[in-house]
Amino acid sequence: QVQLVESGGGLVQAGGSLRLSCAASGRTFVSDYAMGWFRQAPGKEREFVAAIRRTGGNTYYADSVKGRFTISRDNAKIVYLQSNSLRPEDTGVYYCAAGPSYISDPFDPLLYRYWGQGTQVTVSS
Repeated sequence: QVQLVESGGGLVQAGGSLRLSCAASGRTFVSDYAMGWFRQAPGKEREFVAAIRRTGGNTYYADSVKGRFTISRDNAKIVYLQSNSLRPEDTGVYYCAAGPSYISDPFDPLLYRYWGQGTQVTVSS
């Protein structure tokens, strides 16, 4: 069973930074999957934030975070989301997800099979 655990969330002032981590447990290796980060604000739908393909290292970002957020895979077990210049509208629960190796649309949450429990990010103005 694939288990993903997010960490690194917290309360930060606008303009600050956080580094979120998504760790795979047991025999799961994040290097075997396309990995994505999504977020959900209160009363809103879950939305795509960033993704990285299994091979080639191609990355994808929502327009709202381009230039501020960076997704990376440091090793076979951890995926990071470096979040800089945070804004109050970045507030939400951040989830990491694992999808098929050759995911057709990294932006589509329905294509991701496994999800972590989420970590809360709160940006104060």
